Amino acid sequence: MELSVAMSGVVKRFGAVQALAGVDLELRPGEIHALLGENGAGKTTLMNVLYGMFSPDAGAISVGGREVNFRSPHDAIAAGVGMVHQHFKLVPTLTVAENMVLGQRGGPLLRRRELAAVSARLRALADRYGLDVDPDARVWQLSVGEQQRVEILRALYRDARILVLDEPTATLTPPETQRLFPKLRALAAEGASIVFITHHLEDVIEWADRITVLRRGERVGTLKPADSSAEDLARMMVGRDVRLMRVVAGEAPTAGEGRALRQRESAAPVLEVEGLQARGDRGTTALHDVSFSVAPGEILAIAGVEGNGQPELEEAVFGLRAPEAGTVTLDGRDVTRCEPAERMRLGMGLVPSDRYRRGLIRELSVAENLALDRLGRPPFGTELRLDRQAIAKHAADLIERFSIQVSGPEQLAGTLSGGNAQRLVLARTLSRELRCLVAAQPTRGLDVGAIEFVWEQLAAARDCGVAILLISTDLDEVMSMADRCCVMYRGGLVADWSRERLDREKVGLAMGGASNGGPPRAAAAAEGPV
Repeated sequence: MELSVAMSGVVKRFGAVQALAGVDLELRPGEIHALLGENGAGKTTLMNVLYGMFSPDAGAISVGGREVNFRSPHDAIAAGVGMVHQHFKLVPTLTVAENMVLGQRGGPLLRRRELAAVSARLRALADRYGLDVDPDARVWQLSVGEQQRVEILRALYRDARILVLDEPTATLTPPETQRLFPKLRALAAEGASIVFITHHLEDVIEWADRITVLRRGERVGTLKPADSSAEDLARMMVGRDVRLMRVVAGEAPTAGEGRALRQRESAAPVLEVEGLQARGDRGTTALHDVSFSVAPGEILAIAGVEGNGQPELEEAVFGLRAPEAGTVTLDGRDVTRCEPAERMRLGMGLVPSDRYRRGLIRELSVAENLALDRLGRPPFGTELRLDRQAIAKHAADLIERFSIQVSGPEQLAGTLSGGNAQRLVLARTLSRELRCLVAAQPTRGLDVGAIEFVWEQLAAARDCGVAILLISTDLDEVMSMADRCCVMYRGGLVADWSRERLDREKVGLAMGGASNGGPPRAAAAAEGPV
């Protein structure tokens, strides 16, 4: 069965904020349709309206030529619409087969014989579309790429003929990304309609049949890849020219870069990590014998796929997770047992991978969040009294300097878009006197304009002599920003390159665990999934 979709004049408001201002979207059977836009442009909101998670305030939606009014995702699923969210909606302790029947009548109470039938159908779907997954495996045992396949299989299991993918490649290795899109093309060839939301413009140019761009809740245009370029799409998204920063691996450094490299090599490291070992939240080994150093004015990138120990490394270096063994040294001082506040006093800063969990407090205002790590100290007051005027002035300065889009300093931080929330975290951290910065996934989920801004801020800090530990799953970011690159796999560092030896294919292979990914280091010996 082939289904077309027509969304016309869709309006959606959240209080005083108008997320969608009369958006039109047409989706044809058998096509892969890319949906682009800045953070807060309305992409996910539009697809959530199609999926029945939000009801539109105005406009009309038709599926297969019939006007629909979805009151919930159940209604959308029944009409053949499936959605794979950026953050997977799987229960880790259940098997793949058990996750398939969640939400269905009697799902949790299915007998073993009925689950066997579910598994058999899953295997048939997996074989048909090349989405290899073990139905009996528990989700927590699967890699991120395998979990992505489970989410797609769940939509297909529910007979989805319209498939929406929100940032489908955000957590995949380059080889996994290259395997995913041909499978989506095979689905489209059978008449399925596929929408994918992404910030990776190269994927759009290579795989989309048509592209729709949103900006500030309005449709800017719909075009074909042959009629556009990455630069054109970035300009449509942001409304101005965007400098897509790229570094060509292997290009010879300039004379200035050569001098800077020699100075870094001769300087004492700012951050030294030696033999670091730590356990994850499930009690298994998350970090195994991790050792590296970062010189002043250097960006050391730790590349890797989600789930290989990056959050634990971020937390252990900043003092949020106690290591079982090893040392962390800052400017020659052992800070292994120091609290985060003491590390910050000594010049360490953190841009956390989870900006909402560790980067800000949603219930506080933007102004309060911008001074959060200095409240109770001059010039923002004392332990007994806050100087609201000083806090407001500080906020106004940083809002202007970092171009944070807010209605005012008193706006609640929890209402900011992802890009503006990240600008807030960067503004607070980079406005301190820093010796070392841990930047974990600093551009995750950001649009090209916000990515450009973040990269420029990191480069400026590096040029001021700050030692930067960049922990990233984004290969474009690693190739663009790294002065040196290590790869983390199963809790250990398995490769190490200087900038002039960086090779995109080898880094990608090493991220996926290939033994020929690059120069060997102490191999990771952590057992089982991290």
